[in-house]
Amino acid sequence: MVSISWFGVEHSLPPSPSTSSAHSKPYTTRSVPPLHKTQLLPTLPTNSLAAVATSAAYQFSSTRRNHQLLFSCLASPGKQGKNRNKGDSRTFYPISVSSAATERRRHCCCRLGSAMTAAGMEEGGAILGALLASLLGMILLYHLFGKSRKRAVVAREAGSSPAKTQNDGEFSPAAGTDVIIVGAGVAGSALAHTLGKDGRRVHVIERDLTEPDRIVGELLQPGGYLKLIELGLQDCVEEIDAQRVLGYALMKDGKSTRLSYPLDKFEEDVAGRSFHNGRFIQRMREKAATLPNIRLEQGTVTSLLEEDGVIKGVQYKTKDGQELKAYAPLTIVCDGCFSNLRRNLCTPKVDVPSCFVGLVLENCQLPFPNHGHVILADPSPILFYPISSTEIRCLVDVPGQKVPSIGNGEMAKYLKNNVAPQVPPELQDAFISAVEKGNIRTMPNRSMPANPQPTPGALLMGDAFNMRHPLTGGGMTVALSDIVVLRDLLKPLRDLRDAASLTQYLESFYTLRKPVASTINTLAGALYKVFSASPDEARKEMREACFDYLSLGGVCSSGPVALLSGLNPRPMSLVLHFFAVAIYGVGRLLLPFPSPKGFWIGARLISSASGIIFPIIKAEGVRQMFFPATVPAVYRPPPLN
Repeated sequence: MVSISWFGVEHSLPPSPSTSSAHSKPYTTRSVPPLHKTQLLPTLPTNSLAAVATSAAYQFSSTRRNHQLLFSCLASPGKQGKNRNKGDSRTFYPISVSSAATERRRHCCCRLGSAMTAAGMEEGGAILGALLASLLGMILLYHLFGKSRKRAVVAREAGSSPAKTQNDGEFSPAAGTDVIIVGAGVAGSALAHTLGKDGRRVHVIERDLTEPDRIVGELLQPGGYLKLIELGLQDCVEEIDAQRVLGYALMKDGKSTRLSYPLDKFEEDVAGRSFHNGRFIQRMREKAATLPNIRLEQGTVTSLLEEDGVIKGVQYKTKDGQELKAYAPLTIVCDGCFSNLRRNLCTPKVDVPSCFVGLVLENCQLPFPNHGHVILADPSPILFYPISSTEIRCLVDVPGQKVPSIGNGEMAKYLKNNVAPQVPPELQDAFISAVEKGNIRTMPNRSMPANPQPTPGALLMGDAFNMRHPLTGGGMTVALSDIVVLRDLLKPLRDLRDAASLTQYLESFYTLRKPVASTINTLAGALYKVFSASPDEARKEMREACFDYLSLGGVCSSGPVALLSGLNPRPMSLVLHFFAVAIYGVGRLLLPFPSPKGFWIGARLISSASGIIFPIIKAEGVRQMFFPATVPAVYRPPPLN
């Protein structure tokens, strides 16, 4: 005898005559919760499948179709596939039993079906009530959840409008500003428009919103123009009389070579642009101001507001002299090369290798139209490039931090006697005329590698963060490239208030910017030292070899120019070309017949080349420059909002 507990009542089952069948399996004891405390079921069949079937019948008791299907399969155990409805994947196995056992099983199943149907009818009212209660509960939860979401939206919209406190004029945290940008130069204006276009609420504070008048930041390389297109700011070079720049002309000792940008694979509009810096900046400010979520204000930021190691905002003085405070989850400092805030956010190591003396030449034509001109003069290079259809900018590099005085006439004398004879004949008259007019400007050429100190709530960008010698005109290209990198990092973030997580996430910015920034920075520093005159014989050979190498054409000219223009930002390619110049110079010394002097100068040339480029690479960061994939910060996911 086998004992089975069914609906809380023990039943004794006789042994099955089919226990010796190949298809039969031993009984297992099942305990099923009672369906109804007054309901008692008859003795069940002894076959194991019958016990399982009755349990399954209890589980599927919600529909009469399942009952009928189950009982019909039990009634015909030898035809498992014929009694299944279409789409029903359940499998019933045949049982080998005697005819008496089969009759007993059919009788039991019929009684079971009647009992189960009666129980289902008795509980139908309870089930219907439960369904209605569940439906009403779901409607109530949906209603409450919808109200909470509406309240959150209203709160966000209320926070988007600027609001001042009534006591001291400070902007409260509820003012709704997402980002404060200090400075509205090239980097600040472009960044404001970019973040504003992405839906950020931006407060820009600029010391002077009138049109700037500078002698640098006037040449945008083709790589920078591509970034301008990517940011949707390409129309800012329109209507300012900007000139297309197609490459460079290199001149030395009466010889010249033209180096064109490799633009064959780009659209016809892609080229360099040269213009008045102030006109370009004003165009970007105007475009940024058209966005309703950007507030452009004139004021001087005096300090960053710090609380528990986190930058909360800035303190600034308006043009009316009123002291105010502004708060935002993220403050981005873009206040230029003379930044007074960078010391809080980086370790500045500013070097001033030379100064530019700027003039504007009128009523003249460059030897190579639509090209920038680099004159390898003594003691250092002279630059010429168009800034309008009638004006040509001349920048004379003067080594060191001291320049002749403009006030007492020493500068005019220096330009006429030392510089004018080295100017191309086509430009000499216009050059002397510009000197005599007296509109002479000077600008220190600063170089500063990026050495950030990640600070929660703040970020450095533009010349406040990283500078290189302006010989190659790469500053704006680096700044615009940095903005593209930062935009892509911030795009998946909706909330910037978790300062610690945001700072950790944005550490990848310093590595992701390296391909473009380090290539242009290294090339600018290396070319300035190679192009400058030197009494050292090895340096003289290096300068001559560089000019001749670039004059070879083909990859020897297109490769370096692609690096300089930002079209091919590959640090390894830069190193290869640089040492190719050095090896080319050594080959010139050893051909046609090697000499001890040639070997000696060649060895010093290689040493000199290494002494030029390796310190710059070290300052840029070898790992980030050549092996960025090994920096863990690159793989950090954005923080969850």
